[in-house]
Amino acid sequence: MTEHPNQFALLSQRRFAPFFWTQFSGAANDNLFKFAFTVMVTYQLQVSWLPPAMAGLVIGALFILPFLLFSATSGQLTDKYDKTWMIRLVKNLEIAIMLVAAWGFWNDNVPALLLCTFLMGVHSTLFGPVKFALLPQVLGERELTGGNGMVEMGTFVAILLGNVVGGLIVAIPEVGKHYVAFACVGLALVGRAVAQFIPSAPATDPGLKVNFNPVSETWRNLKLAHGNIVVFRSLLGISWMWFFGAVFLSQFPSFAKEVLHGNEQVASLLLVVFSIGIGTGSLLCEVLSRRHVEIGLVPLGAIGMSVFAIDLYFASRGLPPAGSLTLSQFVAIPAHWRVMADLALLSLFAGLYSVPMYALIQLRSQATHRARIIAANNILNALFMIASSVIAGALLALGMTIPQIFLLVGLANAVVALYIFLLVPEYLLRFIAFGASRLVYRFRVQGDENIPLAGPAILVCNHVSFVDAILLMAASPRPIRFVMDHRIFRVPVLGWLFRLAKAIPIAPRAEDPAAYEAAFDAAAGVLREGDLLAIFPEGAITRDGSLQEFKGGIMKVLERQPVPVIPMALTNLWGSYFSRIEEGGAMVRPFRRGLFNPVGLQIGGAVAPAQVQPEFLRTRVAQLMAA
Repeated sequence: MTEHPNQFALLSQRRFAPFFWTQFSGAANDNLFKFAFTVMVTYQLQVSWLPPAMAGLVIGALFILPFLLFSATSGQLTDKYDKTWMIRLVKNLEIAIMLVAAWGFWNDNVPALLLCTFLMGVHSTLFGPVKFALLPQVLGERELTGGNGMVEMGTFVAILLGNVVGGLIVAIPEVGKHYVAFACVGLALVGRAVAQFIPSAPATDPGLKVNFNPVSETWRNLKLAHGNIVVFRSLLGISWMWFFGAVFLSQFPSFAKEVLHGNEQVASLLLVVFSIGIGTGSLLCEVLSRRHVEIGLVPLGAIGMSVFAIDLYFASRGLPPAGSLTLSQFVAIPAHWRVMADLALLSLFAGLYSVPMYALIQLRSQATHRARIIAANNILNALFMIASSVIAGALLALGMTIPQIFLLVGLANAVVALYIFLLVPEYLLRFIAFGASRLVYRFRVQGDENIPLAGPAILVCNHVSFVDAILLMAASPRPIRFVMDHRIFRVPVLGWLFRLAKAIPIAPRAEDPAAYEAAFDAAAGVLREGDLLAIFPEGAITRDGSLQEFKGGIMKVLERQPVPVIPMALTNLWGSYFSRIEEGGAMVRPFRRGLFNPVGLQIGGAVAPAQVQPEFLRTRVAQLMAA
């Protein structure tokens, strides 16, 4: 694979760095304000109409409500106007809100702070579509996962710092709330200053007529998102992740106080652990995905989220009763380390789950409608997070403990994830391809920039093993439809897998003329829809490791749909478990070549359809095999 600078290099580039620090300061301010306010009403003020157990839920719901009300309008404004202009407008608004919040902290005015919570939600609603629509406008496909990982990491580090600083300074006797007021206004001013350095990001649909009716526009946005079913199901997947995360984030103060018997510093520690976990998971995405949009990480993330959420229930049961533990007293108890490990790991896997989904939505959404698709995502997120607050509050009112709620959410996550992956098999297929290319083989790809990111193309490759298609899936940033010998569909497990991938079965014309013609009709249909089609022109898996004669079927496809052809060559795969060997068949003696066999894929430049002949393609593939 061609090497590229890693994601941290983006922080030295003006197209990304000022935007990163602007969103970082905004996220830090949101969370400093919210957590300081939550801690104040949980530990310091006695407000009869806002009991401590419900404070986090009420504040969280108020912050999320504007996403539901104004996301549709925000998405339109982001598509219509220069995104940099929008960012500076939003940062001006943040300064005004924080001045009101400072007055509220100074005077212990809970209604004013609740109003500012709602207004900061408006601020974040306006910023959300800009944040995610800007990235694909300034980053390439290879940078998109890394850029999203950096933003996700930055967001949660900002959450970490905001919550830690907010929790610590509000706890300072007598003057803590005054320090919070100064910090909120200061961060807003810093964010506005940095925003001045963001380069212009032109409007993608300047002629758009804005519909200010939130109900009709929200419905229109959801219908627009539903037009691309993979994108829409990904929106649902992200919204579920926010439902899952909101349960934990909203309950940390009460969990720390009532279950772990800790003080305000312990509540802050839980947020530190959670934020470090999700930031680490977000940064790992680029490394694990080989700098492509790798949605195979999503099922892996979902599994980890459930496993460690469920274990958190068991880890937090039966902890010895104690007074209000200080931070040092809390970490001195060994049982608490398991709780912290579960929080760190479930949040790490949440990072692996969310970043590829965000990148997929950005990559596959139409550019002129991208901000409105992101707005639809924010609307769904808001619905799910409000539902999270309502359901968690109802469960608490029914007498369920916080650890029991964590257990329920962990089990629900497993069910929801399985449902989504069955609805969108691409996630499951990419997960299998991801695992096979990293756990069974050490898979190295060279020339992957030759796979087009948009538009139809035919991929042709030598046929060495029963998992060739899986390895090609792992190498491609886009879904691939395969034309495959009908007999492979009879192979246990692999047959089911290829049916799930909607592979096109083909039989010899002499054996089944109708199936033969149907395969070419289906192949031409794939290309008409602008997708990638893969063919193994040898017609069967090699029996001796050498490249066989290429058959002429590809010419029939090109006659119907003339598109570029991308030659590929799998190398060092012959003799492995899934290939045949000269003295026997495939899939015998699992460790005949040891573990983690090195395997390669060489990808050549596109061949124009007018140049394509079977022997010419065979020569190109042979050259790639020898490279």
